[in-house]
Amino acid sequence: MQAIELKSPGGLERLQVVERDDPGQPGRGEIRVRIHASSLNFHDYLVVTGKIPNADRRIPMADGAGVVESVGKGVEEFKVGDAVVSCFFPWWQEGGPMDGFASGVPGDGMDGYAREVAVTPAHWFTEAPRGYSHAEAATLTTAGLTAWRALVVDGGIKAGDTVLVQGTGGVSICALQMARAMGAEVIATSSCGAKMDRLKEMGASHVLNYKTEKKWGARVRELTGGRGVDIVVEVGGPGSLPQSIKAIKVGGHIALIGVLTGMIGEVPTAELMYRQARIQGVTVGSRRHQLDMIRALERIDMRPVIDRSFALDKIADAFRHQESGAHFGKICLEF
Repeated sequence: MQAIELKSPGGLERLQVVERDDPGQPGRGEIRVRIHASSLNFHDYLVVTGKIPNADRRIPMADGAGVVESVGKGVEEFKVGDAVVSCFFPWWQEGGPMDGFASGVPGDGMDGYAREVAVTPAHWFTEAPRGYSHAEAATLTTAGLTAWRALVVDGGIKAGDTVLVQGTGGVSICALQMARAMGAEVIATSSCGAKMDRLKEMGASHVLNYKTEKKWGARVRELTGGRGVDIVVEVGGPGSLPQSIKAIKVGGHIALIGVLTGMIGEVPTAELMYRQARIQGVTVGSRRHQLDMIRALERIDMRPVIDRSFALDKIADAFRHQESGAHFGKICLEF
């Protein structure tokens, strides 16, 4: 089978196409999946650029979607021909938060899905939403489930809530779509005029330019009548968190899902205390969360936004496109 390997210590120029032995037929409790798509995430970017060290010849990519080719003994959940999508934390099946990274994530600590065939335990996958393409399904493993957990599992979103999303990356766009589908109002931030227009077309009530309007947190409060938003999907980290705290309502929920502006920064603790707000760190979710999300997606009118797809052997170009920041929504590999 064809696969992508990352030579240590990493770097886009060290991604290479290789031929690996076919993994063969599944054993008891396993499935064989023909992988047809993956999608790029910031976590994958950190791996392939060497910022997260990995073993030499690691196969990258956490997201994988495809078709079940055969099932091992004892597997009852899947049958040949089923469209499936991978789980980010294969070991976190259900229950409360756990350190899934300690057991390995596909593409980080174990081989991922930049390959044509995977043989894994059956519970490493779930069925994909009916009617989704493989590329659309591949966007759900990381970005889709992170948005779902931020809004639904931890945020407890309900119709009439107001949600703040930041930027136009995969999680933020998915959160906007989910929030609108659930009857919430959305306020968004961006710094690109064309992208701001697209956010409005997708249903954002207000879009703020965070570069020209530095104190956008106060502006968000004005737009909500001084109340603040119910939920913030926080992707920036230390560079944007202070403004998110200004924007949140008393008793609101901030889902901290990214650190795009850095790993360490100052937090206005007094204001956070006054707001009585909750900051919840989010690292994707469990298989149970994914099953619940997929059941919901089959009942709401939502399709993932895919900016552009690349062939498997053009994976480095795909990451360069991600690096440029020009994308709107998800970047995928299709093969």
